[in-house]
Amino acid sequence: MSAKILFGFHAVTVRLKTAPQSITEIHYDATRRDQRMRQFLARAEEAGAKLVESDDERLHKLCGTHRHQGVVARAQPVPQAHSLDDLLDSVEGPPLLLVLDGVTDPHNLGACLRVADGAGAHAVIAPKDHAVGINATVAKVASGAAETVPYFMVTNLARTLKELKERDIWVVGTSDDAPATLYEADLKRGVALVLGAEGTGMRQLTRKTCDELVSLPMAGAVESLNVSVASGICLYEAVRQRR
Repeated sequence: MSAKILFGFHAVTVRLKTAPQSITEIHYDATRRDQRMRQFLARAEEAGAKLVESDDERLHKLCGTHRHQGVVARAQPVPQAHSLDDLLDSVEGPPLLLVLDGVTDPHNLGACLRVADGAGAHAVIAPKDHAVGINATVAKVASGAAETVPYFMVTNLARTLKELKERDIWVVGTSDDAPATLYEADLKRGVALVLGAEGTGMRQLTRKTCDELVSLPMAGAVESLNVSVASGICLYEAVRQRR
């Protein structure tokens, strides 16, 4: 497997916590000597990571952005469940899944992964042909969640949703025109929450495959929320109901 690039304190620190042996080397800005950098380097040394002094130009070339915070790591991919079926077979209790249909912006995906991690979602699912994959920007925005939340890109989303139904997972889609609200849905059972891209929403076939459609109450002037914000509202409503 080819090495991947992680950058930013959060993304690299999470990898140091969860799989330090996977890190090949960490390049850091040798001119930065503030407390945050000192604490980070101490943690990296404790984990046995190879540290390489670099400058901003070198760090920029490695990750393709100046928003690296002075930290860029080369790391081997961490093996996750080979398939969605493998993952679901290992879940204890009712599964909580986030399904993203048409989310192509890496910043939105990174934010969705971060929310999914916080809410304890078991996986995030997206179609291969209408989604962004995990890249360095996604990992940076996700603040480490790209390393902890399984992300499955499936060939046929509608078919995957039908397979989830066969596992008694209730498929709940979000739509601005749904008569019922999120707060009327039963999210204590196994559930897959389906959200579309901001503006366009879910594709028609995805919508038809859902067991239930719900809306988020909107009291102000805006018509919709950013998909990561909507994901957070939906996932944490499921968390609230389950507690």
